[in-house]
Amino acid sequence: MATRDRRRDSPPPRTGTSEAETLRGFLDYLRTSVAAKVDGAPEPEVRTAAVRSGTNLLGLLNHLTYVERAIFLGDQVSDWQATFSAAPTDSVGEVVARYRTAVESANAVLDGCTDLAAPVPRPGSGSRPGSGSRPGKPAPSVRWALAHMIEETGRHAGHADILRELIDGSTGR
Repeated sequence: MATRDRRRDSPPPRTGTSEAETLRGFLDYLRTSVAAKVDGAPEPEVRTAAVRSGTNLLGLLNHLTYVERAIFLGDQVSDWQATFSAAPTDSVGEVVARYRTAVESANAVLDGCTDLAAPVPRPGSGSRPGSGSRPGKPAPSVRWALAHMIEETGRHAGHADILRELIDGSTGR
């Protein structure tokens, strides 16, 4: 059995009093947690499926990178299933760095958002409601995008907790 590397568990964030500060605080908390689960995970276990679905730790973070870019930057994704696999030549460090870069870019977009009911603005396309990852469909509201990303990141952070523990016994946020 793998040696347990017990990390101190972090409590939920203390955020500001506004809805936007609360949503962003929880999203950033989850983003940091999921990246920490992957960072430093050993090869080849980090990309080896530990469950029948084929899900692997590195693929989860690769997928979340695509989701961040689609929701907040308007990138189009034609095959979501393919996003669950990192390229064989991608190192753990490269996938983690790409995720963190996507998060920084998404946060730069969110920094300019003052109305949670407004559509997510898309870089390079202004804030046209029809721009983004679904041509012909309006961009989601900032509120919806933040809530969706909390759900998506939280769900996959839970998967990552289990996969990382299976790899080397590491637990905690």
